Amino acid sequence: MVKNAEQKGGFTTGKNDHRITKFGKILRLTKIDEIPQLINILKGEMSFIGPRPELPFYTKQYNEEEKVILTVRPGITDYSSIKFINLDQEVGSVEADKVYLEKIFKQKNQLRLKYVNEISLHTDLKIFFITIKKVLIKIFSFGKIR
Repeated sequence: MVKNAEQKGGFTTGKNDHRITKFGKILRLTKIDEIPQLINILKGEMSFIGPRPELPFYTKQYNEEEKVILTVRPGITDYSSIKFINLDQEVGSVEADKVYLEKIFKQKNQLRLKYVNEISLHTDLKIFFITIKKVLIKIFSFGKIR
């Protein structure tokens, strides 16, 4: 992203967001931008599979049921990451934060809760392989989703 991106736009990155550089688009498409999170995994702060960390702005809006999401180790991918792998496309390019809050936030939290309620090695393996498949599909269909 461009320097001081947080001061030049909202919390949610929308379609064709002007804050994302050309190189950044490639990093995001291929999910290479997730590599720094491997350090968090090695430090034991995250795992590969688990509810994707949300910005404090959004976690402050969790209801009592949703707060259980914060009790498990966060991860790089989960059910919500899979469903919303093209989140920027879904929020569009106008009022991305508003669209996210009104149409996606609760859905993502329901999927995060689903993960919390189904935590197991089987669930983690299933999510891992589905994520790999979805990322590869995204990479190889890049020309189609612009």
